[in-house]
Amino acid sequence: MLETLPEKFRSYGLTADVRTLLLLQKSMKHGLVKTLGDIYNVLKGFVVKDPEMLGPYTRAYYDYFLNIDIQNGERLEDAILRSETFRKWKEDHIERHNLKDIDLEELVNKFLDEVHLTSYDIKEIFSGKELWDKDDPYLQDEDQGDNLEANLERRLDKMADYSDLSLEELMERMEEIRKQQKSKHSGGSHWIGTGGISPYGHGGAAKNGIRTGGSGGGRMARKVIGDQNFFPVDMDRIINDDNVDAALASLKGIVEESAHEALDVKKTIDVGLKRGGLFIPELTRVQEKKLQVLLFIDNGGYSMSPYVYVIRELFKKMKTRFSHDLETYYFHNTIYDRVFSDPRRSKSVKIETILAKDPNYRVFIIGDASMAPYELNKMSLRSYRKMKKKFKKSVWLNPEPEKYWRHTYTLNVIKQMIDMYPLTPRGIENAVREMNRKK
Repeated sequence: MLETLPEKFRSYGLTADVRTLLLLQKSMKHGLVKTLGDIYNVLKGFVVKDPEMLGPYTRAYYDYFLNIDIQNGERLEDAILRSETFRKWKEDHIERHNLKDIDLEELVNKFLDEVHLTSYDIKEIFSGKELWDKDDPYLQDEDQGDNLEANLERRLDKMADYSDLSLEELMERMEEIRKQQKSKHSGGSHWIGTGGISPYGHGGAAKNGIRTGGSGGGRMARKVIGDQNFFPVDMDRIINDDNVDAALASLKGIVEESAHEALDVKKTIDVGLKRGGLFIPELTRVQEKKLQVLLFIDNGGYSMSPYVYVIRELFKKMKTRFSHDLETYYFHNTIYDRVFSDPRRSKSVKIETILAKDPNYRVFIIGDASMAPYELNKMSLRSYRKMKKKFKKSVWLNPEPEKYWRHTYTLNVIKQMIDMYPLTPRGIENAVREMNRKK
């Protein structure tokens, strides 16, 4: 059934042939592909050899597998909303869940969650009923503080099935646990948290549980709650697993417009006829929306290590959800005459290569800008000035709380050259608003 895939992908300028098809079929045979999301990830590894090909690849994937045609410069959400595939899915989704108040943006996000759902590497399935019976709803929280960052890179390898419990039972127990809970939790099977097998929380593997806050882990929740009592989204807090979706929503406000002139055939004919057959080409100005992003991440120091994973997750979500160009580079403390295309910083890319790119790229530099004064030398300052001059829409996002900024010399030097905002959903929102304001 996939015989026409190479031809379709080649029409988008991608390199695909019968070997691509054989590799995909081999992956299916070995159980690596069970969902559409698996196909997206596995096929991307075969086809996308250059970051610039990710946009065309995403368009080809949606066209071939979902019959969603993303036009040049069109946002993915807009293409989804006008597609027959989404219309049918929406009707079925509304009927199954008996929805009355319909939020189109939320529906599109749910649709995308299903499209990009990947298989969990589940090694063990627990009975939710047995976990429930053994659990103590009156367990006291030791209040050890927020331990999210320590668990960000943990991967799920087990699941709990709560199908044998009624929604009323789950809701009643969750309310009791909420009264005892004093801190946020990651992993485990008891608290309202993230990344575990508890029946309440988000980002975990709990079939037929209750999702509260954040994004789902695998479309398994029976009920979704956005109640502020459970997971309030702090727009002014440094991004983490709880507010990363709010940060993504802020990034979604980025708009880049380019203009070019195109021949207006209809106007040329109409005006030419009025002139008695004298046809002079009539040009019209066409605004085309596109998005190109350069992301530079400081991943070399101890102070930045808690943030690198969630930053990559944020921009990975951005890259998955939108058909545009995103290139990621890394540096340690400051940018000198080169950056690196891999997290280990072994593959260097000269700054001159970066400066040769399209000036319409949006630039996000992410780091705490804190270092010894001698590290911020003439070479580094020169690179920042050149980047700012070439890429007018550049911002620096800083994970260090803003109240400490004035105490760091190097931070303030950089801040004078490049607009700096806190790495929070609100900070990103303000940065994007400023970017869109500049022409």
